[in-house]
Amino acid sequence: MTDELVAKLGAICLALPETTERPSHGEPCWFIRDKKLFVMFANRHHDDRVGFWCAAPAGAQHALVSAEPERFFIPPYVGHRGWLGVYLDLPVDWDEIADLVLAAYREVAPKRLLAQLD
Repeated sequence: MTDELVAKLGAICLALPETTERPSHGEPCWFIRDKKLFVMFANRHHDDRVGFWCAAPAGAQHALVSAEPERFFIPPYVGHRGWLGVYLDLPVDWDEIADLVLAAYREVAPKRLLAQLD
């Protein structure tokens, strides 16, 4: 199951301009221009759940975690910077995941790459 989740999440991330995948902190991670992290897979990373951590727009973390704590969480290390944790060990709406990944990309990507999206 974990390999399938990494593959689906990775396909969404790698469809965005100038993204790469490589391990970091023992987990698959996706970077912009191989430098700026925007999504990190979390396979029981500090708990017994499977999910991912991603950059998020201001206020999104609080809104989503407050509304649906069974699906969203504040991840360790990066949560204080507004990053969002998303559980993948329950039914997943991959269109919603794609929207969250795109929002993460938009938070981290330089303007030139953002222009390619619009």
